[in-house]
Amino acid sequence: MLVTGIHGLVGQYLFRILDKWDGRVVITGKGANRLPDRGYFYEELDITDPAKVSSVFLRHQPDVVIHSAAMAQPDACELSQEEALLVNVTATNDLLEAAARRAAFFVYMSTDFIFSGDEGPYAEDDAPAPANFYGRTKLMAEEVVKRGSCPWSIIRTGLVYGNAIVGTRPNVISWVRESLENHRPIKVVSDQLRTPTYAGDLAQAILMIAGKRAEGTWHIAGKDVLSPWEMAMSVVDYLKLDTTLITKVDASLFTQAATRPLRTPLMIDKAIRELNYRPVSFDEGMVKVLNGD
Repeated sequence: MLVTGIHGLVGQYLFRILDKWDGRVVITGKGANRLPDRGYFYEELDITDPAKVSSVFLRHQPDVVIHSAAMAQPDACELSQEEALLVNVTATNDLLEAAARRAAFFVYMSTDFIFSGDEGPYAEDDAPAPANFYGRTKLMAEEVVKRGSCPWSIIRTGLVYGNAIVGTRPNVISWVRESLENHRPIKVVSDQLRTPTYAGDLAQAILMIAGKRAEGTWHIAGKDVLSPWEMAMSVVDYLKLDTTLITKVDASLFTQAATRPLRTPLMIDKAIRELNYRPVSFDEGMVKVLNGD
């Protein structure tokens, strides 16, 4: 198995459980390895370098590829569209071609942002209509994967939260806790609906899909449909933080380069039925994160 994007949040949660994989594991990321030594073979890999991609695949001959590396910040994608296309679409195509030469099973990580947000919640076969350039690049990459010649699985998820081993951006839980514990007032959006996903659940599902070679498109997300405001208030209530420091607002208050779709909950019925996927509730996941899991 070869995993891209091991330093991202999803990659780091995969890193924790890859010892369950029956076979050789190669993890890849930009720059030197920043994770603890667990016996996995690490390759520095710039996925936008086709020669390097080809060299790594030739050297390791993976039978499964989990592609989680991406340019995932919507505003950055909107402002640097050429780079977003290179990282999210062209690099995915190069990885897919390298995987196809070895008939490897290709797992591609996608997003709820391929949907418009006008008619959520969404099932796997609902029509995509991205509201921003990030979503467009992820949808373009999905189409590349579907046209490829190797067996594939596309996993869509949304608003992943968890604790990183090495540095990453704060998640909604840590942001609320740290802000209010340091007496910094915050404004939280109440008119966007998502299915927040505990990274531990997502990692387990990815490994299950890879192990079963479960082809097709899967929605792997949390069980609760919540707004960022509702998530934040769960943290406030659980930790008994100062409610006067948090203000409910709607998305129109913020000026951002990329439009955020308002309602992108993902329906997970297929994964529950066919994979026995059983995610934790947001409150359960929040407690796990606050306890360092």
